[in-house]
Amino acid sequence: MKITSNSPETTGELAAFLAGKLQPGDVLTLEGDLGAGKTTFTKALGAALGVTKTINSPTFTIIKEYAGDLPFYHMDAYRLEDTEEDLGFEEYFFGSGVTVVEWASYIEDFLPEERLEIRVSYEGEDARSFFFTPRSSHFETICEEITNEYISD
Repeated sequence: MKITSNSPETTGELAAFLAGKLQPGDVLTLEGDLGAGKTTFTKALGAALGVTKTINSPTFTIIKEYAGDLPFYHMDAYRLEDTEEDLGFEEYFFGSGVTVVEWASYIEDFLPEERLEIRVSYEGEDARSFFFTPRSSHFETICEEITNEYISD
């Protein structure tokens, strides 16, 4: 499923809509080139989940935890390429919060089977495309709801 956003505001609305459908233990993976908008999307998602602190990329810390309506875990696996070190991912993936993993392909072996994969593609100065791949019936339902909200016939 593909959704195109033509502004940061529309991206924020998409993230907020998705946030309203998430539940404890949900894992979202984000892939895309540097500057594609992964962190922008994550900031909007976290804000919609009640996070009031500034969300920024955890490139050097790998994992950042935020308090919100649900615990919000933001991971950046960019520096974990070619590593086999388990940093306790299961505690986050199967915990009581929502987890977002940027550069998730670098820790593919540790990811839960049930997740929502999102690829972000740069389309222009403010335009981004979001490609959603659900990996469970729960996320299939969410993607159907996003389609109904954002794609008109």
